[in-house]
Amino acid sequence: MAPAKRILLIEDEPEFRMALRMRLEANGYEVIEAEDGAMVLEIARNRNTDLIMLDIMLPKMDGYKVARLLKFDEKYRKIPIIMLTARAQQTDRETGMAIGGDAYLTKPYKPPEMLAMVAKFLAEGVGLTLRSPHRGLP
Repeated sequence: MAPAKRILLIEDEPEFRMALRMRLEANGYEVIEAEDGAMVLEIARNRNTDLIMLDIMLPKMDGYKVARLLKFDEKYRKIPIIMLTARAQQTDRETGMAIGGDAYLTKPYKPPEMLAMVAKFLAEGVGLTLRSPHRGLP
């Protein structure tokens, strides 16, 4: 049996992070958690991850900066980043996609949509940009 795909989940709200972790684990994924942007870079350097789920509004370093730093580094550039955030303005979406997000979902998210997006990224890898028709993305 192939090892479980590893997802790095960065979310500062403990209850939301726990619920999301439980949903992902129930679908067969291994989840590594971080609660602030600064932790992400340390974890990324020490643990191999297949996908990153990234909140934008984080303590210490916001998700925009984290995504930009990861996508700038050749070692992490190919790891898909799904931005999962309460920031729902079109300018937020555009910024998230421009700085390296591969997909953008707003809270509250639809679990089937989120799980389908995760599965698609993990099956096909980076290089595709998913935009949700349910969130009014271009």
